[in-house]
Amino acid sequence: MTERYSPTRTELLAINSQITLAIQGRDLLKEKRNVLMKEFMKIAEDVLDRSDALEHSAAAARRALALAEALEGGEAVRSASFAARAEIAIRVDGGDVMGLLAPRVDRTNLSRSLLDRGYSLLGSSAKIDQVARRFEEELNLVAEIASSEARLRRLAEEIQRSSRRVNALENVTLPRLIARRDYIQMVLEEREREDLFRLKRVKRKIHRNRVAG
Repeated sequence: MTERYSPTRTELLAINSQITLAIQGRDLLKEKRNVLMKEFMKIAEDVLDRSDALEHSAAAARRALALAEALEGGEAVRSASFAARAEIAIRVDGGDVMGLLAPRVDRTNLSRSLLDRGYSLLGSSAKIDQVARRFEEELNLVAEIASSEARLRRLAEEIQRSSRRVNALENVTLPRLIARRDYIQMVLEEREREDLFRLKRVKRKIHRNRVAG
């Protein structure tokens, strides 16, 4: 359906204002997207580093477990693990990046002291304590990576949304407004030429009448 508008100076002023606002909005969105991209890359690099650390931590935990089972026996290790089982409370809050609320997992230290692990100190050994410590270190890294990955997903969604809005402004809104502005300017300039031509004709006619009189 053809868009209807009046080719007037008032309409031209209104369209120029819309073009200015659209350009400002596009530039602000680009700036926001750039800030989000920097934050995204920083967190992504942190996730890669922590993923490597998690891999090493997991390997160390499993080596400690294998050693403890070999020296203390599987039954003693399983008994200690059942006693040490507990629920983990992880708090999620919102961080702010350019007005964007991105989830952040509270990085509370999940490591426990010997007395808080639940098993008997007399019935356990240093090897079992080391297994518990290694797996708690691994759990801390898992929680940290989960926090970063949640923020990455939120940032990626907002970056895509900002990019779509920038593309819409650059490829749809601004070209349409500029085409309207150019058309109205052309019509107004043509009217001015016609008015000037009529004015000259009137002046020549008045001049001829004076000469003839």
